[in-house]
Amino acid sequence: MSSTPEYLQEYVDRGSDQVGLQIYPEPEDVTDAPVVVICPAMGVPARYYRPFAAALRAAGLAVVVADLRGTGASTPAPSRLSGYGYAELVADVGAVLDAVKPQRDGRRTLLLGHSLGGQAAALHLALTGDRTVDGLVLVASGVPYWRAFPGPRGYGVLPYTQGIAATAALLRVWPGWGFGGRQARGVIRDWAYAARTGRFPAIDGVDAEAALATVLTPVFAVSVDDDQYTPPRTLDHLCAKLAAAPVRREHYTTAQAGAPTDHFTWVRASVPLAARIADFAAGLAR
Repeated sequence: MSSTPEYLQEYVDRGSDQVGLQIYPEPEDVTDAPVVVICPAMGVPARYYRPFAAALRAAGLAVVVADLRGTGASTPAPSRLSGYGYAELVADVGAVLDAVKPQRDGRRTLLLGHSLGGQAAALHLALTGDRTVDGLVLVASGVPYWRAFPGPRGYGVLPYTQGIAATAALLRVWPGWGFGGRQARGVIRDWAYAARTGRFPAIDGVDAEAALATVLTPVFAVSVDDDQYTPPRTLDHLCAKLAAAPVRREHYTTAQAGAPTDHFTWVRASVPLAARIADFAAGLAR
């Protein structure tokens, strides 16, 4: 049995918080493999992406997975003292990219976001103009705007999201009752604002909507079958904000995956998707 660890667990200091970072071994027999930095979904720990990391490595890509603040190996867990929101999550993306800069130097870098992680990744590029990132990959991500949900479902999404926000404001933390895991009230506040208005709030005084329209980084945007939280139109809504960026838009079906998919389970059937991401990476200029 190999004694090589599945990944190296590291941490990035963020003031009184720490962000967990999982760095996987380099793919075998590949020189200067593009580096994929994964930003997870709300409440989903980095370790959940192990099957996806394995698929990406098999496709010839180096992999780093960063826990969102307060999730997984990141500490501390959200409490009533946790007032952070999207601004801090977006800043964490930059800190993670800086932490793995020695690994990224001289290679193409892909920033890959799932759900909330996709929002944070796109906003990082918008607010910083980061030219060290060569490509943005959005998988099962989008803006959870209630009007973007199909049929009458949106009329349920609006009170559901706003009820979660009201509860988080009252309790000063979201306990994770049936959705999203335990979250800081600011994260829920900003997420609920996007669900209600279809727009991102201003971040550190910057108009996030205007900033998104200036992003030039190539985008590979993938929706998945049976996604209950970010159906295809919510991803289209996010892609429309990236007006200046070249967008490659695809849909990942259950038939292509060879197994059932939804907002979460696509991770377990991601080998064909990993091949598409490797193809996207190969076409990027350094």
